[in-house]
Amino acid sequence: MAGDEDAREVVRRLQSLGGGPEVVRKAAARLLGQLAPTAATELLREVMLLAREGFEPASDVLPAFMRALDMEAAQIPYATALRRVAALQDLEDVERLFSEAPPQREYEAEAAKRADSKLFTLPLGRLKTLARLTKNPDELARLAVASEPSVIRNVLINPRLTEEVVVRIAARRPARPEPLVEIWRSARWSVRPMVRKALVFNPYFPPDVGAKIVPLLSSADLRELAGDRAVHPAIRDQAAALVQLAGD
Repeated sequence: MAGDEDAREVVRRLQSLGGGPEVVRKAAARLLGQLAPTAATELLREVMLLAREGFEPASDVLPAFMRALDMEAAQIPYATALRRVAALQDLEDVERLFSEAPPQREYEAEAAKRADSKLFTLPLGRLKTLARLTKNPDELARLAVASEPSVIRNVLINPRLTEEVVVRIAARRPARPEPLVEIWRSARWSVRPMVRKALVFNPYFPPDVGAKIVPLLSSADLRELAGDRAVHPAIRDQAAALVQLAGD
């Protein structure tokens, strides 16, 4: 991957694909998997730069690359080495995509299970069916506070679900990381700027995933995130670095 013009051609080609965000994500993963590690990190940097410059095709497909790094790592043979490769190349903005830190705050799994057991008496299978099919907005809102990720996965595909409820789920504290990550992995909801913001500002959200959301934020959100002492320092520093690169 040589540079700017090659990256422009790549993002134009990905942008032209039909089939929705899942198709583009898988195509981005295949492309990264076909490149040498150094070429893959250079491509990621170029796409991020083009997106920050306002090049529309890059802005459109950058989320596909970020989600591919999280969801399609098995399709990228050297995915676990990309952080080290980027560090050797002095590509700090790419290196920061691979944070290995734990969440800033943690909600113990057993405490979450106890809280769920007080709220829900139905078997898990029934809860998942209700989450997917209920037409009752109050019932849907109640199911949305579950800590069991499979319940949230079904809540997220309920056609009655609104962005307002998803933002509340994404911002909920305390929270287990697994249901929050389900929101990021939802093709339907991960495209919403307010949803992304709620996730990355949540101190219970895993920084290794949050680091892939930070480059997708607006300049105003980056500035706010850079000054938020509640989030993990790695996320805060990443936001500050992007603000500096943009000259804000």
